Amino acid sequence: MSEITAHHGLLTDIDLHVDDTGGSGRPVVLIHGWPLSGESWAHQVPALEGAGYRVVAYDRRGFGRSDKPRSGYDYDTFSDDLQAVLETLDLRDVTLVGFSMGGGEVARYLTRHGADRVHSVVFASAVPPYLAKTDDNPEGPLDDATADGMKQGLKDDEKSFYHQFTTDFFSVDGELAVSEADRAEAERLANQADHHAALKSMEAFATTDFRGDLPHVTVPTLVIHGDSDATVPFEGSGKRTHEAVAGSELHVVSGAPHGVNVSHAEEFNRVLIDFLQR
Repeated sequence: MSEITAHHGLLTDIDLHVDDTGGSGRPVVLIHGWPLSGESWAHQVPALEGAGYRVVAYDRRGFGRSDKPRSGYDYDTFSDDLQAVLETLDLRDVTLVGFSMGGGEVARYLTRHGADRVHSVVFASAVPPYLAKTDDNPEGPLDDATADGMKQGLKDDEKSFYHQFTTDFFSVDGELAVSEADRAEAERLANQADHHAALKSMEAFATTDFRGDLPHVTVPTLVIHGDSDATVPFEGSGKRTHEAVAGSELHVVSGAPHGVNVSHAEEFNRVLIDFLQR
């Protein structure tokens, strides 16, 4: 493990916590979802390392073991933080794997920083192209009432909110699709998040329009999504991202909730490694 300093001008440096397996394998960078941390990839890191890859997972600013500044909770800054990780570790020929909110970093990164360091990308249960339901985005799966309810729930009772959120995160039709231990571990990670960071990041993933970013995704792309995802529904997100990224591959996991990388870890890892090996 290590700390990487992201530079964003005078007096705005922050340290990002990074876990890096090292080795000479081609690098895979794992970008976690909200409101978790790099530890949420525990089911993927051993499988990827065992397949010969160098695996890098980092905690987004405001979450997990990274610094928790008062500002910078927007996708331009998030993608610049990702660039700091790639530059500091001098990672090249990288596959970026963005889960849920992390899919936004993948899309925005290619717009802001290009594909010089990037071999391929994966959108896993990811928020692009645009979650908010608006007049010009009627297919957006997140309406104002739901978004406002989430924000208010987090403000009113953070611990109760995270308990219910992680339950929904791993549930299909009201039934947990993972063990209670897996759900409790996600709740533990959520409770490491800074309250202000969680609120501002919620606003970012709920309202950022990535439709203009997806045309910049010109490297090999995999979209993987559960068909029973109630948090980021497939029809309004993964399906549309697949349609927007020319030549992208799509794998829909039957019966999987939002947290597909845990509930269906074996299938998720197999599909991911198959994609990496091509």
